[in-house]
Amino acid sequence: MEYNLIATTTFGLEGITAKELRALGYEDVKTETSKVSFTGDEMDIAIANIHLRTADRILIKMAEFEARTFEELFQGTKKVDWSKIIPINGVMHVVGKSVKSTLHSVPDCQSIVKKAIITSMSEAYGIKTFKEDGPVYRIEVAILKDKVTLTIDTSGSGLHKRGYRENSGAAPLKETLAASMVLLSRWQENYELIDPFCGSGTILIEAAMIMLNMAPGINKTFACEAWPTIPDYIFKQVREGAKRAVKHKDIKLIGYDIDTWVLRTALDNAYKAGVQDYIEFQKRDFKDFSTSKEYGFIITNPPYGERLSDKKEVEKLYKIFGEYKEKYKNWEFNIVTSYENFETPFGRKATKNRKLYNGKLKCYMYQYFDNPIIKGHGDTVIQEMIRNS
Repeated sequence: MEYNLIATTTFGLEGITAKELRALGYEDVKTETSKVSFTGDEMDIAIANIHLRTADRILIKMAEFEARTFEELFQGTKKVDWSKIIPINGVMHVVGKSVKSTLHSVPDCQSIVKKAIITSMSEAYGIKTFKEDGPVYRIEVAILKDKVTLTIDTSGSGLHKRGYRENSGAAPLKETLAASMVLLSRWQENYELIDPFCGSGTILIEAAMIMLNMAPGINKTFACEAWPTIPDYIFKQVREGAKRAVKHKDIKLIGYDIDTWVLRTALDNAYKAGVQDYIEFQKRDFKDFSTSKEYGFIITNPPYGERLSDKKEVEKLYKIFGEYKEKYKNWEFNIVTSYENFETPFGRKATKNRKLYNGKLKCYMYQYFDNPIIKGHGDTVIQEMIRNS
């Protein structure tokens, strides 16, 4: 069956998710705020869930219409043939959100949508009550400026949950954002990559998985795998293809941290992700940063300081960071921080400055493109994905 699909994203990552989809062979890709639309069948649902690194979820768009009254919401929902996807014993879990709309009460909207779905299902199956003891269908009613979008979530848990990170410490960087940082950088495998604030190792793990062409969802299970409309062989086939596509390369990534427990956690996460042979974790203070390489890359998420006392320390740290950039002129720096005045203590204006979000936390990605060997700005890794697709 052909579906209208939506890959939801964190604000600011829509473009990179669209490029990922194009690299996977999808042509009719459209971007909107926090989502990317495309079409596909059951196989494409599996491909998107298993292969996309920067998307949050893969949704099936069931309908889109305007509604300013509960009756319009009910009738618009009832028109949808829900029985095409949801079986007689399906668990129908309705969630919702409403922004700048006449129908602003989300609980009421959820209740109306659930009632309309049950009515539609009753007409299709010829029964009035449903046990709802089978597979789960997470249905979302999203209303923006009176336009209703009804979707079913195929992913289940968010795609950022790769399965390798049980312990992440304080203020964890989402895996999808870490992957985006790597994809937005100009890093190539023949250059050294260092994360001097590696924490639980997320950036380095995502970088290794990208360079090894290791699909991020290869070890996950998804909600739609329990649906009777999606045969078992589809996800099995996509996983087997993803495993065959994994490459083994001569790359070594380096991560620093001063906390022994954090480094143990990072190494454990790398083992779970299957990339432990490609990352070297060192107990080292950032202030002891040094390298003999003329060219290289830093991709990192340094401390940003929430309290005033912390901010003074953070500014000192950023000043030292800026001195390293002056010393290692041909190294490219890619830094994500929520500290808005980063460039002032760093002492240098970024080549590019992107606004991104780590969950709900607004961040900025400061990029310093100075490697004279690499031509052009950004998207290097995605270009490689396209060549290998």
